[in-house]
Amino acid sequence: MSTRTPPDLTAGNAGRQTRERAVGAVFLACAALTVATTLTIVLALVGDALVFFGEISPIDFFTGTTWSPNLLVDGEFRYGVLPLISGTLTIMLGSALVALPLGLGAAIYLSEYASSRTRGALKPALEVLAGIPTVVYGYFALVYITPTVKELLPLSTFNAVSAAVVVGVMIVPMVSSISEDAMNAVPDSLREASLGLGATKFRTTVSVVVPAAASGIVSSFILALSRAIGETMAVTIAAGQNPRLIAPGNLDAVFGPIETMTAAIVNLGLSDNTANSVQYRSLFAIGLTLFAVTLAMNVISQYVARHYREVYQ
Repeated sequence: MSTRTPPDLTAGNAGRQTRERAVGAVFLACAALTVATTLTIVLALVGDALVFFGEISPIDFFTGTTWSPNLLVDGEFRYGVLPLISGTLTIMLGSALVALPLGLGAAIYLSEYASSRTRGALKPALEVLAGIPTVVYGYFALVYITPTVKELLPLSTFNAVSAAVVVGVMIVPMVSSISEDAMNAVPDSLREASLGLGATKFRTTVSVVVPAAASGIVSSFILALSRAIGETMAVTIAAGQNPRLIAPGNLDAVFGPIETMTAAIVNLGLSDNTANSVQYRSLFAIGLTLFAVTLAMNVISQYVARHYREVYQ
């Protein structure tokens, strides 16, 4: 009686392991390149910013209320970044008033109320907004939003209100997409338990689903606001380039032109300043400030997502 030789299941393992190691090395190189690029950008910002702060006091930079790097004010150039920070925060807060309720409402509808066919049609259409060039948003605000809102508010041609509205519309897809993913991750058993206790669909949504997905929803809010802070072209076109401090005493400034940190970077980059001038290096100081704000918001987003995330079995 002949016996069959069992197949060698380890045949070819050496070649397979070599290919796996090669693929892993490629992915590692991609990750390392990404980190190296980020570190290079940060080091470039820090290097020139430190040279700038060697000539301009950091206290004057972060507490000054006048930004005028190219025009003399009382016989000297002024590098107070507070007007730029206030303009940036104004756009961020204004866009939040537009994007957060709209984005969350859209996410609730897509996740809890829409049919599969409706969701399949509406979600791609909503995400198309994220693919429109930002310069188009800026001209849309300038040509359509500003004339419309002018009928209700005393707006200038360039103003913070229109810029905040258009940036809010622009970040709606980010809020809705991430929030919907977070709500879809909530187990159906929680919904069924709530409905079984006699709660309505609306009550189940606001009392069970949204709180259970709170970490993802808050993370989407913070990431979207980080996107609003870094927006450049739409804000530059719609809000103008007039650095004015927006404070509790002069909130009417939002009806006129303002300048954000990103718009100031564009303005300095397009000016005729030499590479070794203080004006040119102030660009890097603004960039480092903007990077620090964005990094802080992303760290907060990661903390919220990890600390308040619900784990379901």
